[in-house]
Amino acid sequence: MTALLTLGGGFLLAVVWMDLMFDVQALRGSRKEPLPEPALASIANYYRRVTTDAQPMNLLIGVVMVATVLGAVAALFRGSAALGWRATALILGALPIALAQRRVFPSAVRLGARSDSPEQQSALARTIARDHVACFAAMLGFVAIQLFAG
Repeated sequence: MTALLTLGGGFLLAVVWMDLMFDVQALRGSRKEPLPEPALASIANYYRRVTTDAQPMNLLIGVVMVATVLGAVAALFRGSAALGWRATALILGALPIALAQRRVFPSAVRLGARSDSPEQQSALARTIARDHVACFAAMLGFVAIQLFAG
């Protein structure tokens, strides 16, 4: 079970890392002004490719998310690590996945469509970037628990 959870968490960590490679553009500069058009276009085009144009391959990420959460729930009841570590792992795995499914993915689809004003697109890009930083930190903790407490 630990190997499966480590694999799932590592895969999701890599996905967020790839997203952050584009998101970093949204974390620069003043938050009071829209992002420069080249940066906004780069981020929006990336999210259009990975959310809308990548069908059905982008579904793999959702499958890994579900499998990772279900595995963490199973490990909570059957795992060999201390209960506190198992519960913490479940929280660190489930929270970023829930955030990604409820807020990040819909925001990324919307940003990729480029139908909002530059100010709204910039706000979406910045929110996605902050959410991804939080997701990366939580998923890193999840993987660390699998490696060291499992």
